[in-house]
Amino acid sequence: MGMLPGSWIDRIDLFFYDMRMRIAKVETDPRIVIVDIDEKSIAELGRWPWSRDIVADLVSKMADHYQAQTIAFDVLFAEPDNSSGYATLEQLAKDELKGVPQFSQQLQALKPKLDFDARLAAAMNGQPVVLGYNLSNETDAIAKGALPKPVFTTADLGGRRLDVTHWKAYGANLPQLQQAAPAAGFFNPSLDSDGLVRSVPLIAQVGDNFYESLALASARMALGAKRMKPIFLQQDAVMSAQQLRDYGALESIALDTKPRPMFIPVERHLTTLVTYRGSGGIHGGAFRYVSAVDIIKQRLPVDDLAGRVLLVGTTVPGLYDLRATPVSPNYPGVEIHANIIASILDGDFKQRPEFSLGFNLVQIVIIGLLLGLLLPLLGPLWAIVLSSALGAGVVALNYWLYDSAGMVLPMALALLLILALFMCNLGWGYLFEYRNRRAIVNLFGEYVAPELVAEMAANPANYSMEGDSRELTVMFSDVRGFTTISEGLQPNALREYINAYLTAMSEDIRSNRGTLDKYIGDAVMAFWGAPISLPDHAARAVATALKMQQTVIALNQDFVKRNWPPLKIGIGLNTGNMRVGDMGSKIRKAYTVMGDAVNLSSRLESITKVYGVGVLVGQATRAAAPQFAYRELDSVRVKGKNEPVPIFEPLALEQDLTEAQRSQIDQWHAALALVRSQQWDQAEQIIAALQRQQVHGLYDLYLQRIAHFRTAPPPSDWDGVTTFDSK
Repeated sequence: MGMLPGSWIDRIDLFFYDMRMRIAKVETDPRIVIVDIDEKSIAELGRWPWSRDIVADLVSKMADHYQAQTIAFDVLFAEPDNSSGYATLEQLAKDELKGVPQFSQQLQALKPKLDFDARLAAAMNGQPVVLGYNLSNETDAIAKGALPKPVFTTADLGGRRLDVTHWKAYGANLPQLQQAAPAAGFFNPSLDSDGLVRSVPLIAQVGDNFYESLALASARMALGAKRMKPIFLQQDAVMSAQQLRDYGALESIALDTKPRPMFIPVERHLTTLVTYRGSGGIHGGAFRYVSAVDIIKQRLPVDDLAGRVLLVGTTVPGLYDLRATPVSPNYPGVEIHANIIASILDGDFKQRPEFSLGFNLVQIVIIGLLLGLLLPLLGPLWAIVLSSALGAGVVALNYWLYDSAGMVLPMALALLLILALFMCNLGWGYLFEYRNRRAIVNLFGEYVAPELVAEMAANPANYSMEGDSRELTVMFSDVRGFTTISEGLQPNALREYINAYLTAMSEDIRSNRGTLDKYIGDAVMAFWGAPISLPDHAARAVATALKMQQTVIALNQDFVKRNWPPLKIGIGLNTGNMRVGDMGSKIRKAYTVMGDAVNLSSRLESITKVYGVGVLVGQATRAAAPQFAYRELDSVRVKGKNEPVPIFEPLALEQDLTEAQRSQIDQWHAALALVRSQQWDQAEQIIAALQRQQVHGLYDLYLQRIAHFRTAPPPSDWDGVTTFDSK
């Protein structure tokens, strides 16, 4: 914005300013058309820069055929055009062919055709053409070309100082072109500290002279204004005449339009805020783009361009004048001028009024008093409603003033004050309610896993320690051969060993929202789905069991380095209806689960070692977590249950299986079906082949069973179920 405050609050205000333009409705302005030196034009007319005879043809077509109101060039003609060879012929006439009068005569006759710069000057003569040029403050910059007549000079200011950007050099157009064009303007933008173009100078100073921008010159010509003058702030009771002269600020720039003058408000350094319309470019929607070649070849209807302001620019990659703006990081520079011209033609300017600071102070005082008095009297819900409504009101008022009156007013500090007061009130309420919430946390913390206490405390009314019957998934995990392990370790080492193991397993369970029920020596009991309801409790339990097996591998790497024995664990999972709640005696209670489904999970864990697998799940768990791939191991009748239960080994997510793994599973299921149909030879052949691919305790078990059944065949009513008599 030319004057970009450095504080983070001001940067938030800039963000809101930018957002206003991003969300604004985009409508195409029919008065301004961008003549595009695009790929199509270059393909038909040759690479850029074109020879000046082509540009002259373009000017003639725009002015004479299409009757353009104003023609503005966002292009610089700083170097002579020698592409016709006229300069070489002219040098020959002065040197080698000086004595040949016929050559000089013929050259003079050809000059109107071969002097392309003169042709362009002739095309612009008497036409509403505005040329563009560049100003510079580079240390090695030099003045080149010819500047237009200044709009006013330091002598016209009557000794007043003017707050304006100063430039020491320029790159302007050829003198003969500038003399032919009735106006010219600089096309330098003003960059904010974040690199964005939010404002553009309308007047700049070079030496003792002041010059207008390309957009201002183009709009002035379109409005038929001949002159402009600066309008200074009027003296008031506070500011003396000397102070006013030294202040250097303008109130506006006046154009001598008819029937009444037009006043263009300006800000510091005589800049104006750019009101961006659309995201810019051919598809931005704010302005129409036409190919330059279509104008030269008269392919467009005259009514499409007659009476319009035509801005000539380019969209060719490498030639494209792109600028970073609030609405797009790659915004066409020529369209920035178009937006300013549109604002001048409409008399619709956005500006920060002089009373911005006072307005901000007033709204802050009102907000502070209102919230300071009402928030302590309201409950949380109404405090949120009041704060939200007040914030929405600040935003709505700010946007209304921006849209209807063109005022760019601050609101970041007001919104931050609302947020700060609300948070302070919320903090005070939190301290006031702390004891009650702490009591709830302590109550639940006696029974529920600590990782779920915070979530339960946030909504204590939703949870109860009363017994409840619901579908859950329960896990039992145990270390195999722990007695042998404990005998081989010193007491301190054993303590570290078991602590490391239990910590790692508990973290895996907690990370997947499982509830740690209890530790039973080296065993871990956990369940999913209570007290926090989890629709995918079975899938979380299976994923946790597989993760625990991977964690054991990582633990063993550390254990081996410490000369500790590696460990293996067996995990049993089962899903079903079970009783969950506060259970125990008057002396001690625990939040736990009970039921037949719980007992089956324990039985499954105990038989994992029989099948040489790390995880066993029941049929209900498999059905509730279908996204995993399973290998059916057997149908068993465990102690305490009369009905046989299919058991499965989860392997991985279905989508993660390789083709080789799928093939092995299919072969195993085929072999299992053959075993159940007592086709021992075919089953043995498949299992032996699988054993050669991968040594597995499961294959050994079934090969032993087949050998046993050959010598002691099962009874005729054998159902393929394996019965376990022990726990």
